[in-house]
Amino acid sequence: MARSKLHDLIEMAREPSSERRRELLRGVTDLFFSSEDVRGEEMELFDDVLSQLAGEMEEAVRLELAQRMSGAEAPPRGLLRDLARDTSIEVARPVLENSRALTDDDLLSVARTRGQDHLRAISQRPTISEAVSEAIVERGDDATVGLLLANDGARMSRETQEMVVDRAVERPSLHSAVVRRKSLPVDLLNEMYFVVEARLRGEILARNEAVDPAELDAALAAGRKQLAARDGALPTDYAEAEKQVRILRARGAITPQVLAGFLRSRETTKFLVALCELADIDFHTARRILERRELDALSIVCKAAGFERSLYLTFAVLILDRDANAMGRAREYGELYENLPREAAQRTIRFWRMRRKAGDMAAA
Repeated sequence: MARSKLHDLIEMAREPSSERRRELLRGVTDLFFSSEDVRGEEMELFDDVLSQLAGEMEEAVRLELAQRMSGAEAPPRGLLRDLARDTSIEVARPVLENSRALTDDDLLSVARTRGQDHLRAISQRPTISEAVSEAIVERGDDATVGLLLANDGARMSRETQEMVVDRAVERPSLHSAVVRRKSLPVDLLNEMYFVVEARLRGEILARNEAVDPAELDAALAAGRKQLAARDGALPTDYAEAEKQVRILRARGAITPQVLAGFLRSRETTKFLVALCELADIDFHTARRILERRELDALSIVCKAAGFERSLYLTFAVLILDRDANAMGRAREYGELYENLPREAAQRTIRFWRMRRKAGDMAAA
């Protein structure tokens, strides 16, 4: 019966009036939704007629059609793909965001050929496969990738998440979205520590404190163990400093107090090498902490190593010696040190120690 009525409606298509053709489109659409179990040749006929008519209609009419088809469980396939690829994002959005009938191939076709608006619409689907997420990360701008990261229903492979973190290191606009991505592996989360602001560093520490030991071990095993090329060359006095520290280590003479003495006498490289020895972190991480006066990061190192609060404050004052308010700031960081849970510090520094192991392997 539906097929017979459909043929009657097709006869209306002989009318050149655009108004009559809009009526025809709505009539065919209504017939489609009122018919039961449309399949085979009948579905092909619906698809051909609706696709042809929709292509001739203005945006407002196509939008109405897209909104109706976006919720259909088995819409005409060709029509659905045409609506998803529509050059008007207003038409494409309802289908891209909501239609469960779109396949990964359909979504990938749009993601690889359309612009940011279409990518953002796909990024807000209830569920997104790893393959589609990868395509969005490859082509999306920061705003698009940020939307994808905020979508807990978007699955991402390990490789795609590494791509995102590598990109976010240089893009402050992505920092918040990356750190707050619930499913981001904790080792990749900790790669962000030195590039994000204090508020986000606190969120990283909070997650480190709460992470399950089994998850922590799995994250450490999965870590990339790669050395950052941007770390730069070692200082010219590194070899001599390492030799001197090695002699002190053989005598059992590397103590926190000796570190403070190196800092007071401005033997910076010796201080860094000795700090690496006591805290078991790599030289480049220690140098970054000192050069940038990252006292919150230093508090993690000292807390994890079991240093007394007074020694940490000594380091802080010596590092801030050019700061007119060194004592005031030291008191502020002293409170930070006091409030830092040692468990969070110990879990965080395990990720920094991965860099030391990576360096050892690279040097072998």
